[in-house]
Amino acid sequence: MRVFLSVVILVFLANVSLSQTNGFYNVRDFGAKGDGEALDTDSVNKTIDAAVAKGGGTVFFPAGSYLCFSIRLKSNITIYLDDGATILAADPSVHKDKYDQWEPNEFDMYQDFGHSHWKNSLMWGIGIENVAVMGQGKIDGQGLSRRSPGPRRPRSVGETPTSMANNVSPLGETSPLTEMDGIGTKAIALKLSRNITLRDFTIFRGGHFALLATGVDNLTIDNLRVDTNRDGFDIDSCRNVRISNSYVNTPNDDAIVLKSSFALGFPRATENVTITNSQVSGFDLGTMLDGTFKTAQEFAPDKDRVTGRIKLGTESNGGFKNIAISNINFVHCRGFAIETVDGGNIEDVTVSNLTMRDITTAPIFIRLGKRQRAPEGTPVAKVRRIIIDNVVVSGAHHEFASIIAGLTESPVEDVRLSNIRIHYNGGGTKVNAVREIPENEKNYPEPSMFGVTPAYGFYVRHVRGITFNNLEVSFEKDDARPAFFLDDVKNIAFVGANAQLFPGAKMFVLKNVSNFSSSQSRNRDDVKIATAERREF
Repeated sequence: MRVFLSVVILVFLANVSLSQTNGFYNVRDFGAKGDGEALDTDSVNKTIDAAVAKGGGTVFFPAGSYLCFSIRLKSNITIYLDDGATILAADPSVHKDKYDQWEPNEFDMYQDFGHSHWKNSLMWGIGIENVAVMGQGKIDGQGLSRRSPGPRRPRSVGETPTSMANNVSPLGETSPLTEMDGIGTKAIALKLSRNITLRDFTIFRGGHFALLATGVDNLTIDNLRVDTNRDGFDIDSCRNVRISNSYVNTPNDDAIVLKSSFALGFPRATENVTITNSQVSGFDLGTMLDGTFKTAQEFAPDKDRVTGRIKLGTESNGGFKNIAISNINFVHCRGFAIETVDGGNIEDVTVSNLTMRDITTAPIFIRLGKRQRAPEGTPVAKVRRIIIDNVVVSGAHHEFASIIAGLTESPVEDVRLSNIRIHYNGGGTKVNAVREIPENEKNYPEPSMFGVTPAYGFYVRHVRGITFNNLEVSFEKDDARPAFFLDDVKNIAFVGANAQLFPGAKMFVLKNVSNFSSSQSRNRDDVKIATAERREF
């Protein structure tokens, strides 16, 4: 018997040694139980350390449920989640441990708590390179928190928290940060890293962010399935990013959102980004993964109903450059949004081949504002050179037309929209058609900031240089508003624009418009107008 045990032990040690020599490190060989009850955090981190000590390798999770607090990612490793493997986020209120402490950040007055810290996560890495998380397994953030207190202190000397009412989290949460000690808020958080690949796995209940990537270069996200309770992918101040072939369901916040916050202590543009061949949605939590696609839930961070969209902004200190978005399905969610309100420019964006159904707010929303949650002296942003092509929308909510709105001192510039077909639910009234729209230049940017728009198709204000080519809008129920309302717009052309109209309603309302033209519209003569203080036709 003793000889038999000795042989078994020798075979086991040989196998462990062989696997480690080949750069393959099984977390069970380092003590992980994978039973969903015992904490496996230490075992997993020991496995990563062992791989790093040998120059790198693959940290392998076989089938099982691995209950963990913070897993510390390091350079030159691949985390591989096998079929049936789940990394399960532990709950600090239940288990005798906690997530790594959120690190100090002297710049966290410029963005919400969640954007300003990385270590308080299920998996995190800072300053790492050549790292992948892969496999058909799952990350389940059941023990993560979705909370996000607002900025920690006022932006400038003499400014009180009360005066920052428009700068807090949309959830209005203002709990002291000490209450966040030991709590994890992100499934994966990465900072100032490069050459990162995330592929094939599933994230369920990812906390405030399923992924927060800040200052990450050369980031590839491919074939992920995410069904989570706040944001899906937050790509913040990153360069050279490829997101493809992914399903992201986020009823309570944005699905794929590009940001450029001040969390690094300096403005850094998010640039050279491609998002393609993916679907975003706002179905009830968990129902995308189980295939039921339920729509009973109406909760969202604000009053605009379920979220689930692709957005540029809201954090926008560094701006956005060279962004290409294509072949995306939007289902039961908000529409596509481009927003800069903190001083960063948005330049050179192309968007093509979007299909949208059951859209809860404006199908297209471009907003330039001046919330200016940024260091004093930051100039107002610019938005220019935006192309949106091949968009088909049905079931768009009636309250909000598609909106393109800049500022008097900084208009949106050079926007081209082509091959756009939008079918709205309808229901707008004559009272809605004569509403005066507030500027609300410092507000958090959402379509509801303007209230019900005076047009049902497109509302355009403070824009210089915009072309609509092959545009058609219509409604399901009668809508008494005009199709297009233009306010303080210069150099605007409609080519092949067509609109369903309620009896007595106008196609165009022009207010302070110059150099306007409309041509090739069905049953309507071509029109050129040099200037119009107010004109309806």
